[in-house]
Amino acid sequence: MLRPGELRHQIAFQTRDLTQDAVGQQVTTWTNYMTGVWSKVVALTGRELLVAQSAQNEFTHMISVRYSALLADPKKVAGMRVVWVNGGVTRYFDITTSMNIDERNRQIDILAAEGLKYV
Repeated sequence: MLRPGELRHQIAFQTRDLTQDAVGQQVTTWTNYMTGVWSKVVALTGRELLVAQSAQNEFTHMISVRYSALLADPKKVAGMRVVWVNGGVTRYFDITTSMNIDERNRQIDILAAEGLKYV
C-alpha cells in the first residue's frame, strides 16, 4: 500500500491520436488524459530488469499511483504514455502494462520503458 509521503512525483498520462495533416499524411499527436497525478517513480534495479526482460519486454521504471477508475482498463492504459517533468527535464515513459494490485482498487503499478517509441 502506498503511503502519502511516497507519492512525490507529479506526472501526466497522455493518449495517442492519429490525425492527418494537410497533405494526407498520418501525424501522431498526444493529448493529456490525466494531469497532476501524484506518483512514485522508481528506476528498476539490475536484478529487476533481468526478471522483467526475461518476459521479452523492456521495462526501465515502475510507476505507482493511487487507484483511479480512469486507469482501471489495462489495455487502455497500455496505449498511453507518462510525461514527468523532473528538475526542468521532461521525461517520457512508454507504458507496457498496468496492474491493479491485489484487485483491491487502491493502487495501480505501471511498468514502463523510458524513451520515445512514438513521436
